[in-house]
Amino acid sequence: MKVLLNETDLHAGVSRLASQIDDHYQGQPLTVVAVMTGSVVLFADLIRMLSLPLRVGVIQASSYRGQAKAGELSVDTQMLLDVRNRDVLLVDDIFDTGRTVAKLMEVIAVQGARSVASAVLLRKCRAHDVALRPDFTAFEIPDEFVVGYGLDYRDQYRNLPFLAVLEPHEIDANTDGVPANGAIYPKP
Repeated sequence: MKVLLNETDLHAGVSRLASQIDDHYQGQPLTVVAVMTGSVVLFADLIRMLSLPLRVGVIQASSYRGQAKAGELSVDTQMLLDVRNRDVLLVDDIFDTGRTVAKLMEVIAVQGARSVASAVLLRKCRAHDVALRPDFTAFEIPDEFVVGYGLDYRDQYRNLPFLAVLEPHEIDANTDGVPANGAIYPKP
C-alpha cells in the first residue's frame, strides 16, 4: 500500500474545503448531508471546521458492495432529514464516475431543497460518466483505487488516518475481506 495523502495533507485539504464553503455561503444557514458510510470521517472533520449555522443529516448510497469497480447504485433516504426550502450541501468521499453525487443531488432536489451543492474529498482525474462536477473539491487524485480516511475495500481500511493506494495484489483479497497478504497497515 502506497500512502497518497498523509494526515497533515488531509487536514490542510479539509480546512481549505471548509474555507471555500464558508466563503460561498457567507454565514447563511446550511443543511449538510453526509453520504454514508465512506464520507463519515470527512463529514466529522468538515462540520467542525465550518463556521455556519448547520443542520446535519445522512443519506445512504452504495455502488461498490465489496468490489473494486462500481456497480448499480442503491439509495436509501430513510435517514434523510427534511430538506424542504433549505440550502443543502451533499458531502461525499470521492467523485469517481460521478453517478452517485449526480443521483443523490437529484434525490435531494426532488425532496424540495432550495439549492443543492456538492463537496467531495477526492475527485479522480479521469473521464466521468456525468457532466456534473463537484462544487467543492479538496483534492484531485490519479485514477487509482484508494482507501483510508473513511474509504474502504471490502469493509477494511476505513480507519486509516491517511489515504493510500491499494496495490493490485492487495485488491485480490480473500472473500472474507482480509487482505490477501495479511498486511499490517503501514505507518505514514
